[in-house]
Amino acid sequence: MTKRFLSENGVNFEERNINVNPEYIDYLKNKGFQAVPVVEFSEENAVAGFRPDLLKKLAI
Repeated sequence: MTKRFLSENGVNFEERNINVNPEYIDYLKNKGFQAVPVVEFSEENAVAGFRPDLLKKLAI
């Protein structure tokens, strides 16, 4: 849902799939995440789960 939302709203993003590249699992765990999807806005700002309220801000 997150990926579709970003695509439908014209937001450019880089997908990092943990099934294709399992090294990202450790990266996410080190940042404190335990579930996907994770949307990283910047080095310090990221959210987990489908958060249309926050994703809408990226579409502006």
